[in-house]
Amino acid sequence: MINDLNEILSTNARGMKKSEIRELLKLTQDPEVISFAGGLPSPESFPVQELYDILCDIMKNEAQVALQYGATEGDTLLRTLLVERYKKMGLNISLKNVIITTASQQALDLIGKIFIDRGDKIIVGLPSYLGALGAFNSYGADMVGIPLDEHGMSVTKLEEVLKDLQSENKKPKFIYIIPDFQNPSGITMPKKRRLEIIELAKKYDVLIIEDSPYRELRFEGEPVETMYHLDNSEQVVMLGTFSKIFAPGFRIGWVVGNEHILDKIVVAKQSTDLCTPPYTQRIAARYIEQGLLDSNIKKIIDLYREKRDAMLEAFEQYMPEGVTWTKPEGGLFLFLTVPEHIDTGELFLDAIKEKVAFVTGSSFYCNGKGKNTMRINFSYSAKDMNIEGVKRLAKVIKSYL
Repeated sequence: MINDLNEILSTNARGMKKSEIRELLKLTQDPEVISFAGGLPSPESFPVQELYDILCDIMKNEAQVALQYGATEGDTLLRTLLVERYKKMGLNISLKNVIITTASQQALDLIGKIFIDRGDKIIVGLPSYLGALGAFNSYGADMVGIPLDEHGMSVTKLEEVLKDLQSENKKPKFIYIIPDFQNPSGITMPKKRRLEIIELAKKYDVLIIEDSPYRELRFEGEPVETMYHLDNSEQVVMLGTFSKIFAPGFRIGWVVGNEHILDKIVVAKQSTDLCTPPYTQRIAARYIEQGLLDSNIKKIIDLYREKRDAMLEAFEQYMPEGVTWTKPEGGLFLFLTVPEHIDTGELFLDAIKEKVAFVTGSSFYCNGKGKNTMRINFSYSAKDMNIEGVKRLAKVIKSYL
C-alpha cells in the first residue's frame, strides 16, 4: 500500500464525506430497533406480481433491446411517457427537455459536476437534503444556508443574501429547493412563495434547481404547480425520480430543463456511466404504459397517510411539553425539534439503547446547526411499530428534560 494516500488524492476526493445517514443506518441493523432513520419506502408498496409479469414479457419479446447498451439521454419510450405525464400537469415540454439518470442522486452529482468550481457559492435551505449537500460539497461548493419558515425558504433572507453576494461580485451558481414535502422538514411551499423565489432568481440571474421526488405522494390538500411550471423563462431545472413512487432498487431518475443545460449533463454522464440501465428503464416504461403507476401511487398514498396519521396521534399523546414537530401534507418525513439544550447526537446513542433510531437534524444543516432537531421517517415501519417507536423516543427525550 502507498505510504500516504492523501498525498495522491484529488482535492475533490479529500473533501468528500461519508453520508451520515448511511453511517447511522449501520447502527440500526438490530432487528429489534424500530428505525425512523432511513428514507425508505415501505416494501408493501412494491408491485411485485405486476413487475414479474412485465419482466417475463420483456425477456420474451424485448430482450435484445433491454439487455443492450442504450442512449445516454435514456430510453425513448420512457422519456416519451414522462413527457406525456408532465403535459397532463400543464408543462410545455418535449423529448429534448428530458433525460434519464441513474436515480436523482446521480442528477444532483451531475449538476455539481457541470456547474460548481471549488469555492463557488450555491444557496440551499436550512435544513436541506443531505444527499444534495454531499454531492455539492464533493465539488467544493461554498454553501450558503437560508432558514426555512412554515412556508419554506425565507424570501426576505434569500434576497438579503443575494443582494450581499451581488455587492461582493459573488453570484451564486444556483438555488437548490425541494418545494413539495421537503426533506427533511416535510414543509410544502405555497404558490405565492414559489413565484416570489422565481422572481428573485430572475432579478439576480440565478438558476433554480427544483428537486421533486415526493410531490405525487400528497395525502391531503390541493397540489401546487411545480416551480418549473410556474416559471416561463427556463430559469428552473427540475429533478424527478421513481424511487419513492415505484421501486428505489431500479435507480431511475430524470432531469427536466433547458436543452442546452441538458446537453452538458449528457456529456458529463457519458464519462460517468455511459447510460442508465436500459433494462430497468424498459420495465418502468411498460409499467407506466399499462396504467399501473398511477394505481400504485394511489395505494401508496393511502398506506402512508394511515402511517403518518398514526404517528402524529402518537406524538400528541406521548411527547412531552417543549417538543414540536411539523405536520406534512404528504411525502415521507416530518421534522422534530426539542429544547435547545438537548443535542440529538447524544440523544441518538441513548435512543439506540431503547431500540429506536432517527437521523440527527444537524446532518441537514450546511452550517452545522440544528443540533436540537431530528428527522423522522413514517413510511417504512408498520403503523403499530411507528406508535411503539414514538413511545420509546418520547421516553428518551423525557429523560433529557
